[in-house]
Amino acid sequence: MLDRFYLIVDSAEWIARLLPCGVRLVQLRIKDKPDATIRAEIKKAKALCERHDALLVVNDYWQQAIDAGCDFIHLGQGDLDTADLAAIRRAGLRLGVSTHKEAELSRALETKPDYIALGPIYPTILKAMAFAPQGLPRLAEWKKKIGDIPLVGIGGVTLERVRAVLEAGADSAAVVTDITRNADPEQRTRDWVKATRWQ
Repeated sequence: MLDRFYLIVDSAEWIARLLPCGVRLVQLRIKDKPDATIRAEIKKAKALCERHDALLVVNDYWQQAIDAGCDFIHLGQGDLDTADLAAIRRAGLRLGVSTHKEAELSRALETKPDYIALGPIYPTILKAMAFAPQGLPRLAEWKKKIGDIPLVGIGGVTLERVRAVLEAGADSAAVVTDITRNADPEQRTRDWVKATRWQ
């Protein structure tokens, strides 16, 4: 099972700052950097997560994740077009896949993923989305369809919304800007930990 709190950040520096606040699951999502930078960031992030007993998920860069000996890779639908899924599995990496609509869910299930992400649940400011917000009812619908496969709700999830996302059917709630754009990211992270660790 995934931790209910799924942090997504774009640098090892963020990971170093926030892991001590109780983070157990973090995705490193880097965009548009040179290969050497990506490899260095993955190496740093992996060492930090090992030190703090946290699970690291590398976004997109499956070959670099294999080379670094990582445990988990996350792929978007576009990444599935080019990723070598057989190589990923041979290397023992677990796989998460993004979905936004029914056809994408079917495609994701064909990869035998270790989790599926659905989004955006709410309007999001992080990036322009080609898909309308999915809403909480869609989370419940997706969970019924995928059964025991963990489901991650992503997109516009805030501390005030996280419990509703989890109660609607998500096993884990992913967060980016609610923490990274907060005036006190460390305290916001601790608040997220507290809000998602009920029994």
